[in-house]
Amino acid sequence: MRIHSLPPQLINQIAAGEVVERPASVVKELVENCFDAGATQIAVDIEQGGTRLIKIHDNGGGIEQEDLSLALSRHATSKITSLDDLEHVNSMGFRGEALPSISSVARLSLTSKTADSEYAWKVTSDGAEIDFDIQPASHPQGTTLEVRDLFYNTPARRKFLKTEKTEFSHIESLIKKMALSRFDIAFKLTHNQREIINLKVADTEQAQEQRIASVCGTAFIENCLLIDFAASGLQLSGWVGLPTFSRSQQDMQYFYVNGRLIKDRLVSHAVKQAYQDVLFHGRHPVFVLYLSLDPALVDVNAHPAKTEVRFREGRLVHDFLFRALHRSIAEQRPQAPAPNVVEFEYSSPDESEAIPRQPSMSTSFQSQSSGGSSSQSSLPFNIGEQIQHYVEHSEREEPSILTGSNTASETESFPPLGFALAHLHNIYILSETQEGMILVDAHAAHERVTYERLKKLYHHGTIPAQPLLLPVKISVTSSEADLAEQAQDFFTALGFELNRIAPETLLLRSVPVLLAKSNTETLLRDVLADMLEQGSSQRIEERCNELLATMACHGSVRAGRRLTVDEMNALLREMEQTERIGQCNHGRPTWVSLSHNDLDKFFLRGQ
Repeated sequence: MRIHSLPPQLINQIAAGEVVERPASVVKELVENCFDAGATQIAVDIEQGGTRLIKIHDNGGGIEQEDLSLALSRHATSKITSLDDLEHVNSMGFRGEALPSISSVARLSLTSKTADSEYAWKVTSDGAEIDFDIQPASHPQGTTLEVRDLFYNTPARRKFLKTEKTEFSHIESLIKKMALSRFDIAFKLTHNQREIINLKVADTEQAQEQRIASVCGTAFIENCLLIDFAASGLQLSGWVGLPTFSRSQQDMQYFYVNGRLIKDRLVSHAVKQAYQDVLFHGRHPVFVLYLSLDPALVDVNAHPAKTEVRFREGRLVHDFLFRALHRSIAEQRPQAPAPNVVEFEYSSPDESEAIPRQPSMSTSFQSQSSGGSSSQSSLPFNIGEQIQHYVEHSEREEPSILTGSNTASETESFPPLGFALAHLHNIYILSETQEGMILVDAHAAHERVTYERLKKLYHHGTIPAQPLLLPVKISVTSSEADLAEQAQDFFTALGFELNRIAPETLLLRSVPVLLAKSNTETLLRDVLADMLEQGSSQRIEERCNELLATMACHGSVRAGRRLTVDEMNALLREMEQTERIGQCNHGRPTWVSLSHNDLDKFFLRGQ
C-alpha cells in the first residue's frame, strides 16, 4: 500500500489506546485539568461504573469561547509554549491530547464560563476535530465535562472492561489518592446518584490528618510519624507508618512528586532500604509522602499517562529519601512517643553519617556453669576481637545485661519506660510507668540493643580483612571489570582486595572477616551487576548486617533465664537510648504499653 496520512479521528483513537485504559483513566485526566484550572471544588458524578456517564464539574477559571474548539483539538494546550517550558513543567497536564483522545472513543460535551464572560458556552466533539458547533448555555463560572457511552464506537475495547463494581472501585481509589495530593481542594464523588465521598478543604494540620484518616483509616494516623525534611534543593514531607504498623500488600503507599502521584522503582528501593531491618518478613511499609524539587530535575514526560517520572539526579534523590526515612525511623525512642515531628541535619551522599564512637561497652557475657557459678568477660571493643569472641563462645555462653540499680526510690521522676516489677514466665518484663504499664520482650529488646551497637562498631571502625590462602579468580564481562577497576577504593574500604589481572578476569585476595565463610564470589558478581544498573549497591552492607543480626540474636539474653530487677532496669535504660528499639532485628515488636485508661476499661472503672 502507498503511504498516506491517517484521519484525525483515527489518530486520536490510537492516542486513546495509550491514555484511556478504563473509566478511571478518563477521570484522572479530567481531574488533573481541574487542578490546572485553579479549582477549589471538584464534583465527580459517575453512572454505571463510568461506562454510561462521567461528569466532572469544577469552579476553576473556565475556558474562553474562542478557545473551546482548540481545547478539543490535538496538541493544543495553554500549559507550555516552548522547549524550555517542557523542561520545567509545573502543571499536571501539558501534552494537549487528553480531550481529543477521550472524545474519539466517547460522546463528549464541554461547557465552560470565565469570570468576565456574560454567558457560558457549550461544545460537543466526536474526535474528528472538525465542524465544532459552539452554543450558549447556562452554567456558573468553571467547567463541566460530560463523557457518555465510553468505547461506544470501539466495542473491542469495551469488552475488556470489568464489572460495574470493579470499574467504580478503581475510580473511588483514584479520587482518594488525588484528594491526598491537594488538601486545598474539596472533592465530592457520587455513583448512580449516591454520595460516596465528600471531603472539605483541609487547611489545617488536623483537617489534613482527618482527610488522610478517611482514606487510610484512623489506625494509620495513630501509628505514623510526621516528617518534614529539606536539603540540597529537595524537600520531603508527609506521614510514614511505624514499622509495627505494616501491611501484607503494597496497597497503602502514596508518593507524590510536585503534587503528581507516581510509582517509581528508585523511590520504592529507597523506602525498602530505609525499612530493611525493622519490618517483619513479608510485610510492607505504609506512607503518604510528598517530594518537592525543581521541575528541571524531574522529567514528567516519560509516560503518556504521566504515571512515571525520571529523575535527572537519581542517586541524589535516592540517597536523600533513604537518609530522611532511615533517620526518622531511628529517632523514634520511648521518650519521643509517636506521632512526632522528626527534624535533623542532612549531609550530602558523599559524607558519612556521623555517629559518635561509644566510649565503652555496657554489655557483658555471663555463662552459667554446672555448679551454678558465673563468670563474666567484657564484650571486646575491637570488631575483629569481637567476631573471634563470638565464634568461640556464642554456642556456650549467655550474655547478661549491664548490672546496675535503678529503683523508683532513687529518682524523683519516672523514666519513659518506668521501673521493672517482675520477670513474667522468664520472658516478659513487667514495668510500671507514669502513664500505666509496659510489657517488654527481654530477648527481642536486648537483641536490638546489641545489634545497634555491633553496627556502630562495624561501620565506624576499620573493617578487618582476612587474606585468602588461595586467591580466587573471577571471570566477568569487560564492562564489569572496568567498573571494578574504577571502584577499587570502594571495595578496599569494605575489606576486599580486588585486582584486575586480565580484560575479563578479577583476582580476589582478601575478604572482610564477617564474610569469610560466605560465597563472596557470587556476592561480588551481584554487587557489580547492581552498580552497572543502579550506580550503587547495598548488597555488601545488607549481608554484613544479616551476619551482625545473627550475632546479636545469639548474643542476647535467652527467653527462660531469670533476670534480676537490676538487670531488667538496666535493659530498660538501654532501650531508652537505642535507635529503632520498637522492633527487634526480625521486625517483631519489642514492647507494648497499657495506659491507665486501658487498665480502667478492663475493670469498668468510671463507667
